[in-house]
Amino acid sequence: MWVVKLGGSLLGSPELPRWLETLVKISDGKVVIVPGGGLFADAVREAQQRTHISDAVAHELALLAMDQFGLLLAGMNANLVTASSELEIAERGWQHRGIVWLPSKMILADDNVAKNWQVTSDSLSAWLANKIGAEQLILVKSKLLAPYLKSSAVSLETLVAEELIDDAFADFFSGTRYQSWIVSKSDYWLFEQGLNLRQLRENSVAVSKSIDGR
Repeated sequence: MWVVKLGGSLLGSPELPRWLETLVKISDGKVVIVPGGGLFADAVREAQQRTHISDAVAHELALLAMDQFGLLLAGMNANLVTASSELEIAERGWQHRGIVWLPSKMILADDNVAKNWQVTSDSLSAWLANKIGAEQLILVKSKLLAPYLKSSAVSLETLVAEELIDDAFADFFSGTRYQSWIVSKSDYWLFEQGLNLRQLRENSVAVSKSIDGR
C-alpha cells in the first residue's frame, strides 16, 4: 500500500484533477489518498481567532475539515471511494478501488495524537502509513523543490525549517519501515506508468529519518 497526501493548497489548481485521474488509474486498491484541510481548515483557524475555542476543539474541527476536503476530492472523481476505518480501507483495497481517507474517526480514537496545530495532514499521513503498514509515503507540495532534488536525502530538520513538513512529522516518521518522499504538484507524471520507485528516487526529495541527514 502507498499513501499519497494531497495538500489543500492544490484546490483550484489544474494539477489536482490530473493527480486524481492518475491515482485512480494506477491504484488497483493499493493507494490511499490523504486529504489536506485547505480552505476548510483555514475557516477553523479564523473561527478559533474569533471565538477563542481551545486547541483541542480546533483540532477536532480541523480533522472534520480534512474529512470535508476528502469528500470534495471523491466528488471530483466518480471512481474514488472514501474510507474512515482500517476495515473500510482494507475492503476498498480488496475491491481494487481508489481510496480517499477520512481521518477524523480514526485520529479522534487515538489519544496519543496531540490535539494542536503542530499536527497537520503531513503528520497524519505518516500516522496512517504506520497504521496500515504502508510501503511508501508521498507528500505532494505546491512549493518548488528544485534546491533539494540533487540531494540523496534531506533531513527532517531542514524540511521543517523550510516549512515543507510540520514540526510533529518526526514523531510519527522516525523509526518507521517505509520511506517518505516529497514531490511537486506538477509531478503526477511520475505515476502515469504505475507505482514506480525508480522514478521517485530520481525525481523527488527523499526524507531522511535522521535529524542531521547523515
